[in-house]
Amino acid sequence: MTVRRGFFLPVLLALLLLAGPGRAAADDASRSFRGNAASPGCSNKFQLVKVKNWVNGSEGTTLVGLSAAFGASLPATVNEARKEFSVLTDPLDCCSNVTTKLTNSIAIATHGGCPFTSKAENAQAAGAAGLLVINDSEELYAMVCNENDTSINVTIPVLMIPQSAGKNLKDLLDQGARVELQLYSPIRPVVELSAGFLLIMAVGTIVCSSLWSEFVACEQVDEHCNQLTRQEGPNSGTNHRQEKEIFEISAKRAAVFIVVASVFLLLLFYLMSSWVTWVLIVFFCIGGIEGMHSCLVTIFSRIFKEWGQKTVEVPFLGEVLTLSVGILPFCTVFAILWVVYRRSSFAWIGQDILGICLMIRVLQMARLPNIRVASALLSAAFVYDIFWVFISPLIFHESVMIAVATGDSSGEAIPMLLRIPRFFDPWGGYDMIGFGDIILPGLLVAFSYRFDRAGKKGILNGYFLWLTVGYAVGLFLTYLALFLMDGHGQPALLYLVPCTLGLIVVLGWIRGELPDLWNYGRRSENLVEQV
Repeated sequence: MTVRRGFFLPVLLALLLLAGPGRAAADDASRSFRGNAASPGCSNKFQLVKVKNWVNGSEGTTLVGLSAAFGASLPATVNEARKEFSVLTDPLDCCSNVTTKLTNSIAIATHGGCPFTSKAENAQAAGAAGLLVINDSEELYAMVCNENDTSINVTIPVLMIPQSAGKNLKDLLDQGARVELQLYSPIRPVVELSAGFLLIMAVGTIVCSSLWSEFVACEQVDEHCNQLTRQEGPNSGTNHRQEKEIFEISAKRAAVFIVVASVFLLLLFYLMSSWVTWVLIVFFCIGGIEGMHSCLVTIFSRIFKEWGQKTVEVPFLGEVLTLSVGILPFCTVFAILWVVYRRSSFAWIGQDILGICLMIRVLQMARLPNIRVASALLSAAFVYDIFWVFISPLIFHESVMIAVATGDSSGEAIPMLLRIPRFFDPWGGYDMIGFGDIILPGLLVAFSYRFDRAGKKGILNGYFLWLTVGYAVGLFLTYLALFLMDGHGQPALLYLVPCTLGLIVVLGWIRGELPDLWNYGRRSENLVEQV
């Protein structure tokens, strides 16, 4: 029970490239803030701030803001933070002497009219315990000092909150509600275990895909096993050679993938909307259903061998496994339920299961024939990754890759990535890695395993183990760069390609096997042509 993949797989690979490079990032309250301290008084490090609020004694939803580069720092825990009443300033922009009594209160002012430092000094002069500025947009950016400010005397905490959250507070105060605020800035843990789990998931997917055919699908060197259809009988519907379609990547196809992925990326950047994202969700679900179906049929056929012998006649498909027909509805319902609950807190589990099954299937269907093609594909993806993450902001005023990954203003994010919640981070969010960052290096790791098996190499004198370790090291370096760059999105292939492709080239050169790796599979093709 399969579909023809001659067209679907190349398109799917190009779409997976969209979600791959540059997608190892933290999807949380961290973001890129504009502005730098411009005078000695601007000495504070910007802090993300949590704003707990109570309206007439009832606790509301905690808001997120950003502190200024001047003023007092905020406590790290909620127990250290004081609960203060909030008061609207008069004038509302707080650009002149404030007539409102602000003693021991959190002053709330609007954006614009004068420098932030002037607002803070006016609020402080009126006795405020802190200043909360309502931004005129949903984006938060750093409040810094003017170049002419040589001495700043602000000793109260100053922060900004988004327009929608600030408007709600302002409306409540206008209606006479009693609003209390509590400001604090939790410290993010240096090491987050979710990144380690994500690394294990990525490495495990590649290792599982590489070993799948031999240890799970009982595929021998002659590839006589078939998980979906019987070999015997005239009514099989499709022979094994057709069923076992392998999409071998060539250097030309590698270049086409990169070009098509770049075109798709630009289209998504300019045409990003909910319906475009829905198209990607449909592609993801189709691929996930196919991948889960294939994996489950293979596993159950392996465990319960008698189930792998029972067949049923299906219109248009011929004779297929009964097990295959029974599992397909389960996979379909699983994908539909994920779509329905994709915004729930637990949706990441379904997304990761579908994604891992999809990647295992793709790595079984697509293959690199040798290091020559691998060098062309991964080198092109390396440049593609760096360009769309780091260089594209110089042309398009923002990172095209990151804008597409987050869904921009469409309200939807593309699903072609693995993600896991930051369980121990007080700011929440997710650690993520795109499918392309797993599939592209995974193709090379899978090739190294086939090369080792054909050459009857051991674990230590082969390449598979070392490339698996190299991939793990590359992914570790990616997350280390994320930490050092304060959560700014990183092009993962910048680190993964040198740690995989670079490693196998160096090892092959040291061992004197680089020509064999480079031309693997070509000699047999030449012999066939001669015959």
